[in-house]
Amino acid sequence: MAKQDLLLELREGRPLALRQQTALTLQLSFPAILAQVSSIVMQYIDAAMVGQLGRDASAAIGLVASSTWLFGGLCRALVVGFSVMVAQRIGAGEEKDARNLVKQGLCAGFAFGLLIAAVGGAIASGLPHWLHADSSICPGASSYFLIFALSLPFVQLNRLAVGLLQAGGNMRTPSILLVLMCGLDVVFNSLLIFPTRQLGAFTLPGADLGVTGAALGTALSEMVVAIILCICLLRSPMLGLRKGERLRFVPVQLRRAVRLGAPVAIEQAVMSSAQVVTTRIIAPLGTVAIAANSFAVTAEALCYMPGYGVQSAAVTLIGQSVGAKRKDLVTRLGWVTVLLGMGVMLVASALMYALAPWIIGMLSPDRQVVLLGTQVLRIVVFSEPLFGASIVTAGVFQGAGSSLLSSVLNFVSMWGVRLTLAVEIMGRHSNVILVDGEGLVVDAIKRVDLEKSSVRPVLPGLPYSPPPAAAGHLDLSYSSPQMVADAVVTARFPRRCLPFRTACRR
Repeated sequence: MAKQDLLLELREGRPLALRQQTALTLQLSFPAILAQVSSIVMQYIDAAMVGQLGRDASAAIGLVASSTWLFGGLCRALVVGFSVMVAQRIGAGEEKDARNLVKQGLCAGFAFGLLIAAVGGAIASGLPHWLHADSSICPGASSYFLIFALSLPFVQLNRLAVGLLQAGGNMRTPSILLVLMCGLDVVFNSLLIFPTRQLGAFTLPGADLGVTGAALGTALSEMVVAIILCICLLRSPMLGLRKGERLRFVPVQLRRAVRLGAPVAIEQAVMSSAQVVTTRIIAPLGTVAIAANSFAVTAEALCYMPGYGVQSAAVTLIGQSVGAKRKDLVTRLGWVTVLLGMGVMLVASALMYALAPWIIGMLSPDRQVVLLGTQVLRIVVFSEPLFGASIVTAGVFQGAGSSLLSSVLNFVSMWGVRLTLAVEIMGRHSNVILVDGEGLVVDAIKRVDLEKSSVRPVLPGLPYSPPPAAAGHLDLSYSSPQMVADAVVTARFPRRCLPFRTACRR
């Protein structure tokens, strides 16, 4: 049965078998997955093409990448708010109200895009310095972020039009246009990044703008596709303009859209700001570390973006089910979408692990960057299946009109766990070392070569030797469990009576 027919049966209250629910979820998910993957492919394209210019150019984009995700994530707030409301209105059969919400959303979205563009433009020049970047990459990083910031009104319209079309069940049009955007990005980047060059018998013109050209190419492709998407939305059979229907600003609806989107905005701010802080931690390690981390994170996004595609399907399905008062479907469709998201990301993470050297190698010709980026990417992919569950579950809650819980959980995981561990591991004297049964080092978070330490190198294949005991401290290599317990009790209770300390040891 066709997708639109299944959605119609959902809205009209007809029973849907598990097979039909699964088919509907798949039909909505795969175009949405394509749309989400194409959006991150643009960042991959920028990174790959700029990577040909050298390590510093790659580091300049990598330095501000997390900041672009922060501002881009804020654009999702209104997208979620209006998409959920439109999906629920369609589910309830109130298509006229849905069309008015579309018009309100476009107006509010463009205004919000102008606001965050002004904020981004104001901080562009100082951002690289705040991130503790080397002065050699600061001009390129500032230029890239400034152009990105100025394109944010169109980025907002782009994301909003995609979300509204998907809320109405139209997954195909956004997917096609976002693939087109990737193609335009390649064309614009080729013309703007590189100088005029000879390709066989053809002369390819070029503006030789480097990092700035990459930002301009992406901005132009966003603008072109945003305009086309808005035209498609306003001509949509279900959500488009109708003769005699005027725009009505309904304050209650605007407030509800903001209320639905605010937790998502906070969630995106929490996650992206954590990435910004991570970049600030990594930046002093040099351009190799910045570029490797940025490329690994960009490549990882190719893995988890399918999860966001399934999330889009979940928002549509759950939203329309809630609007149609189909409580029987809400739970079942929730489980179907979550399991699908986990399965898709399990496959994606396995492929990402196997292809990690090739994927990072596509982004940079620098051997050091490729080796470190591969190591980082292979570590992070282990979390992807559970990350998929988190992403899709958030979409289920959003479709039901409740997005606060997922935002709180993401805050705890990012700031309470991830950054805490990152700060600890990145400490001057901290490390995580894997050792096999024969006492040989398998690998370590921080590899210590002979240049860093001629006494105690930490490299794969070498015998592990524990650090020497500091003066006044136990040598854990030769200390019995009882000696360690006594030392801990003594340290914690230095002035307590002996009987109490003895009791503690027992």
